[in-house]
Amino acid sequence: MKIHSVFSALLLILVASCASRKEILYMQDAKDVGNAAINYQTPTIQPNDILKINVETLIPEAAVPYNKGNLQGMQPQNLQVLQLDGYLVSLENTIKFPVLGEISTAGLTTMQLEEDLRQRLVDGGHLLNPKVNVRLINAKVTILGEVNQPGTYTFTEQNITLLQALGYAGDLTINGQRNDVLITRETDGMRKVTHLDLTSAEFMNSEYYFIRPNDVIVVNPNNPRVKNAGFIGNIGTVLTIASLALSVTILLTR
Repeated sequence: MKIHSVFSALLLILVASCASRKEILYMQDAKDVGNAAINYQTPTIQPNDILKINVETLIPEAAVPYNKGNLQGMQPQNLQVLQLDGYLVSLENTIKFPVLGEISTAGLTTMQLEEDLRQRLVDGGHLLNPKVNVRLINAKVTILGEVNQPGTYTFTEQNITLLQALGYAGDLTINGQRNDVLITRETDGMRKVTHLDLTSAEFMNSEYYFIRPNDVIVVNPNNPRVKNAGFIGNIGTVLTIASLALSVTILLTR
């Protein structure tokens, strides 16, 4: 009777330690969502962003005063060098541009800033038919919690998805809570926090499907992981305890 009780208790522990299929699989209703147009996003420029701005003209020498640091056509090979040579957006959403002086970036995307600078150069009689290119060069996302490689990751693409970002971190562990992934986003002085369910494909229609620079993704542990964290830990420990309990029970019942 005692042995039966011990095994019953151990069986309950093992069941509590297991995650169900519904808790593990991604986008389980993908076939029901159907095809949909992709809504690409262009985030606005934020304080502490670092911009690489290059001005080109038909006469390269004419654009030299408007290019910070490196001469036109000379490209640094190291990203850190690019960042040190870039334009740091102030907390007041401004940059200091050669010749033109202080320029506001508030509410602008990189493409809108390109057009703003181009128009200023033309209207001010500085350059004839200039071409302006603006790129964000310090985009990053922080991924924490139940992922295989938590950390902060940089990216150079204009748009990356939530799944791509999680791929940088080596995917969720088996203990990650897939139906409640937390995303924190700071835009234009406001902080937004949302929860996404990755077991449903509906999250692909969310504004958070595409990651924005400086997003923070937190993957919390699932219920079995939380229960085990302060009690037993893992299946190996369970088996060890089971073996010890069985040995003690046999000795006591002889």
